[in-house]
Amino acid sequence: MRRDVFQAIADPTRRQIINMIAHRSLHLNSVAEKFDMSRPAISKHIKILAQCGLIEIRQQGRHRYCEAKLEKLNQVSDWVEQYRKFWELKLESLDNYLDQLQKKAKQKTKTSSRGITRAGSKTKKHVTGKRKH
Repeated sequence: MRRDVFQAIADPTRRQIINMIAHRSLHLNSVAEKFDMSRPAISKHIKILAQCGLIEIRQQGRHRYCEAKLEKLNQVSDWVEQYRKFWELKLESLDNYLDQLQKKAKQKTKTSSRGITRAGSKTKKHVTGKRKH
């Protein structure tokens, strides 16, 4: 079965393993000790990570060490980047639209407040002013 980097990062245990070995190589027992699951289950996760190309297993004496090969994570970064650009454009358009609505609302408020002031002052003059016959 051909696996890809997205399958590797889909599981939280595998993401934790990646985080652990990203900083330094660890032997399989050291990795397994950090989890509350069986050694075979951890071995299966490590096998998947190796098949995806995110880790490399190297033998050193009696121990097998996991070493991170994180270049493949660029695939995830590239995939996410296209959607970041997409949403950035959409949100920028929404921002522009909302700015236009606010400007229209302010113009309406100014126009209607001017009308009320004029009408109000006319009414006041009429009521308080003297009538000519």
